[in-house]
Amino acid sequence: MESKGARKATAAIRFGTDGWRGIIGREFTFDNVARVAEATAAYLVSLERKDLAVYRDWGSPYRPATNGVVVGYDLRFLSREFAHHFARVLHSAGLPVWLSRDPVPTPALSYAVVDRHAAAGIMFTASHNPAIYNGIKVKAEYGGSAPDVVTASIEARLPEAVPVPSAPERAVPQVDMRKPLLDKVRSPLDPLRLTASPVHVVVDSMYGSAQGYVAQVLAEHGVSHVSIRGTRDVLFGGKKPEPLEENLIPLRAVIASLRQKRLPLIGVVTDGDGDRISAMDEKGGFIDAHRTFALILRYLAAERGSRGLVVKSFALTDLAREICTHYGLELVEVPIGFKYACEQILKRDVLIAAEESGSIAIRGHIPERDGILCSLLLVEIAASAGRPISQVVDQMLKDFGPHVYHRRDLETEDRLQVVSRLVHNPPDRFGGRSVRAVETLDGLKLRFDDGWLLFRASGTEPILRLYCEMQKDEDVRRMLDEAEHYAKGDLTLW
Repeated sequence: MESKGARKATAAIRFGTDGWRGIIGREFTFDNVARVAEATAAYLVSLERKDLAVYRDWGSPYRPATNGVVVGYDLRFLSREFAHHFARVLHSAGLPVWLSRDPVPTPALSYAVVDRHAAAGIMFTASHNPAIYNGIKVKAEYGGSAPDVVTASIEARLPEAVPVPSAPERAVPQVDMRKPLLDKVRSPLDPLRLTASPVHVVVDSMYGSAQGYVAQVLAEHGVSHVSIRGTRDVLFGGKKPEPLEENLIPLRAVIASLRQKRLPLIGVVTDGDGDRISAMDEKGGFIDAHRTFALILRYLAAERGSRGLVVKSFALTDLAREICTHYGLELVEVPIGFKYACEQILKRDVLIAAEESGSIAIRGHIPERDGILCSLLLVEIAASAGRPISQVVDQMLKDFGPHVYHRRDLETEDRLQVVSRLVHNPPDRFGGRSVRAVETLDGLKLRFDDGWLLFRASGTEPILRLYCEMQKDEDVRRMLDEAEHYAKGDLTLW
């Protein structure tokens, strides 16, 4: 009979938009990690696995469980120890398993799945979350985010998963995952464009596990650069390792000091596990995830002449629509969560896929976001343009119209009720504007003549996310203020 303790433990394990995350020592414990490992092993050897749509409809290769599992980990507190524990449980269950020799970014683990023809990959990271969190990302055999049906199958096996004695640590072989990713990252780059004109790059790793990767490739091509926040700090300097403007004060300070030397500058930023990006121009101006995506999309279409499907998440900028229309590219919009973009990548010829969070995948690489490759492409854009990156951004906005975006996160246990109430009874007016259209692909989006506002409940945290894009910064902030008042019950719409 299952104990109350076991039921409580498994109730704490829920896979959201991008894996399972929990507070270290509360939900994220060695016992719970062992439960997930046993449930994962049971899923991988199950008969039902072969019948999943990911193999039948997506065209993904099926890898038997005997192909084994690769396990990676980032620089967070206890990540290495959790990963070793997980790997030993898999080994005890009779599955081949390979553990990363060193801390790695998520793209390195994802590529290791493809490179080794593994049945699955497990990455220990809480990505951009605060330091008190750790987590597990599950990668399918194609090297991208596992679909809901996979994580649901793992969850379904948790009640029967009781931790067993693990094999000794020395029983699990360790492998290099760094060099294979670096070899793969180099192939989409154009060395002539990367070195077309002098650029001095400030590489900000935010104390995350992508540190050293961008710098190594830049050094190989003789591109001047300096690295900051490139050491281990399990507290991430007291900030979330998320590449948002409020977390990039050190980057802005370094750019300001270098600007006095009149160097052509660009700052590139990766998050805690290296799969997200943002950037900063030579003036210290923040280039958010929407504009970094738009820069790369326009560069691929206009300068490289690339064509293919463009995939954007529901919360990503409308700049994508304008650029796609101009260059005759087909655009597909998907719910938030990179697993939905990954499905399109596997089924169709996708040139680029992106999310509002700074997650971008490029054709010819892996069906996964990679902040390392995208950072290098941003440097290539700056070098090939031969002018300040701020001017490149300004020209893009001049060509395709002003787009100003902000996101606001509200901590509230009522997040689901707020969204549900809006979905079932959307307003005709909001923030002094007429609602032109209502979209419910993921949460609720209100469209106006000059922009949009999105309400969405987080799948992994007690957070209501408010997203807004308008033509003017003051309009965005005013609209977000109205949305916050409504979410807190201070504003009645009907």
